[in-house]
Amino acid sequence: MVSLKPHHLGSLLPVARQSWQWLQAHSKNMAVVVTTGLAVATSVMGVAQLGVLESLEQKTYDQMMRLRQEAMPLANDDRLLIVTVTEADLDALAEFPLSDGTVAQALDKLQQHEPVAIGLDIFRAIPKPPGRDELLRSLQAPNVVVITQLSNPAGAPGIPPPPDMDPAQVSFNDVVVDPDGKVRRALLIAEQVTPTGNVTLFSFSLQLATRYLATQDMGPTASPHNPDYMQLGSTTLFPLTVGAGGYAVEDTAGYQIMLDYRDRLTPSREVTLLEVLNDEVDPAWVKDKIVLIGITAPSVKDLFYTPFTAGTQDDTHQMPGVVVHGQMVSQLLDLALGDRPLMGTSEPWQEWLWCLGWGLLGGTLAWYLRHPVMLTASQSSLFVGIAAGGYGLFLTQGWLPLVAPALTVVGTSSVVLAYQAQQSFRQRQMMQTLLGQTASPAIAQALWDNRDRLLKSGKLPGQKMVATMMFTDIRGFSTLAETAPPEQLLEWLNHYLEAMTEEIQLHHGIVNKFTGDGLLAVFGVPIASTTPEGIARDAQAAVACALSMGDRLAQINQERTSQQLPLLEMRVGIFTGPIVVGSLGGHHRMEYGVIGDSVNIASRLESLDKHRQTTPCRTLIGQDTYQYLQDTFQVESWGKLPLKGRQALVEVYRVIQANLSGQ
Repeated sequence: MVSLKPHHLGSLLPVARQSWQWLQAHSKNMAVVVTTGLAVATSVMGVAQLGVLESLEQKTYDQMMRLRQEAMPLANDDRLLIVTVTEADLDALAEFPLSDGTVAQALDKLQQHEPVAIGLDIFRAIPKPPGRDELLRSLQAPNVVVITQLSNPAGAPGIPPPPDMDPAQVSFNDVVVDPDGKVRRALLIAEQVTPTGNVTLFSFSLQLATRYLATQDMGPTASPHNPDYMQLGSTTLFPLTVGAGGYAVEDTAGYQIMLDYRDRLTPSREVTLLEVLNDEVDPAWVKDKIVLIGITAPSVKDLFYTPFTAGTQDDTHQMPGVVVHGQMVSQLLDLALGDRPLMGTSEPWQEWLWCLGWGLLGGTLAWYLRHPVMLTASQSSLFVGIAAGGYGLFLTQGWLPLVAPALTVVGTSSVVLAYQAQQSFRQRQMMQTLLGQTASPAIAQALWDNRDRLLKSGKLPGQKMVATMMFTDIRGFSTLAETAPPEQLLEWLNHYLEAMTEEIQLHHGIVNKFTGDGLLAVFGVPIASTTPEGIARDAQAAVACALSMGDRLAQINQERTSQQLPLLEMRVGIFTGPIVVGSLGGHHRMEYGVIGDSVNIASRLESLDKHRQTTPCRTLIGQDTYQYLQDTFQVESWGKLPLKGRQALVEVYRVIQANLSGQ
């Protein structure tokens, strides 16, 4: 046994730590995916066990059977010879049904070449003279196997075997037909109800196969896996159970296995009855072989649909009963000799895990690959993976459902996407509600639409742009605060700030922060204006907003006059210039920050020469803003003035009103 050394473990620690951190970061997401996958897989399996998906699963089984036969064809089984009674034979003999004498003659012709066993897949309980005595004598040969019918479709007792037959020579030729009319299973052992009690019988194919295997010193034995299971050679024939493979609650009475067809048409060489009667059959084709005799003429209607029916040019193609039994005999011989493994089927709990695994993968991809093209490509890849995995297992003789996991992928992905859509809708509402308190609806919508571009590693990355800043402040607020009760002060301050915020939103700006009795608003973020025209629109919007704020202040003062409250005056500073916007703070507390010298200039303009205020709302702008106004506003030049904390002088203008004439 190889053990890991300490330095090996040390090299794994970073990987383990990163994996754990990833799981922690994505634990909530994975919890949603896992919970959804469990629920959907369980639901799909519940539906499957009710039989809703059975027809689709069987169609995929048929398709894989056809593909495998084309990809891995098997040669004819030279241990078998099938003697067919065709329409041409019936016409040439002018017999229907065949007389006992004709059947006896065919048996005697074949016995001359020493076959291991002859299986007569023709009911002979009722005499068909002439030649009855000759037939009964021929049937007494110990290597002859005859048939009986367990029951007819109405449930009444079936057709008995010929009289005076050794029970060891009697078998049943009943086949299990699925609801869609196809034969996919082989019934090996069953009980026949008789007046004297139930009799356990081997199937026609099993009787013939065991007689051949006896020449190889083989025979049916109890399996070491389960004494109730049959073993041929080294192969245990595990019987089908309820819900196995793509089946739901099917009839699993008796001992059934999946029928593994050797070929789409016939498993072995075929000769006609006339060729046997006319001695036109090579003795080597018969000696030491298993010979099956049956009617293939369509008029007799001993025909069955198979998984290969849809793969033929004629969709009405059916396989004669004697050929179906030949397929079973060939399969049993291969199982006993180890040439072909038994077609294994999955148990319901295995199918549930199979569906769950694909569902979790589909849900995970749906969670992380939100782009429609990537999502469609990933989901298509999963369907291809399910088909490839199922077919690859089928090539090794294993059958797992394909429709159920595909539905699980679709269901899990759909629920995850619906959950994400619902979460996104809630987050969008929440974000727009929060942003709408400080930003215009248009800005809030723009933030949401560009969230994937703006969000990086859980933060808004720094972004350089040109924007227009606005600082406002109430003149003499400290004096007002001294004379008003705190609760009253808070009430009218909120009323004032709400009015100012509404004007900012109406002019497509955002309130970046409140500073007690003032605020900082920005025009041109978070989606940057990259053209001079766009920057000019932001600057003009900020100045227009300042004038509107003055109008709102006048309305507020009217209300305050009626309430005998002191009047308010405010100052506004506006400056346009380069800034950097992004997240400020740490993991537990962040805010949308706006930094840059332009912010400082706007603040200094607001507080410049506080005593120079001739109107209730004074708005000062810098040269950098003025150049974008394009004569849309009347301004008063204050000249170049020094600002606190700055050495360079700034050209300052006071905004008077909008210039409606554009001059």
